[in-house]
Amino acid sequence: MAISYDDFEKVDIRVGTVIGVEAFPEARKPAFKLRIDFGPDIGVKRSSAQITKHYTIETLLGRQVAAVVNFPPRQIGPFMSEVLTLGFPDPEGGVVLIGPDQDVPNGGKLF
Repeated sequence: MAISYDDFEKVDIRVGTVIGVEAFPEARKPAFKLRIDFGPDIGVKRSSAQITKHYTIETLLGRQVAAVVNFPPRQIGPFMSEVLTLGFPDPEGGVVLIGPDQDVPNGGKLF
């Protein structure tokens, strides 16, 4: 199904730097609780991400990631997830994060 460019522009995908990571043992599937800095205009937002197959707390801290920042917050168990961190599935369904291959300013909008 084709969408218009106007439809694409409604999805606000921004880059941010992971500044905090915690285990999320209450989640149904293994996950982390992330704090992501999207720069001064958007600020720090929280996200629940099922990315434990390929990432550790140490490999996530300081990493730039892409996320949808204009979805309404979503309650994930006891945690309020404010953004959707983006990735692609590997052959077994594990999530591989997407992000820039060079450092870019936090808050940059995907176009």
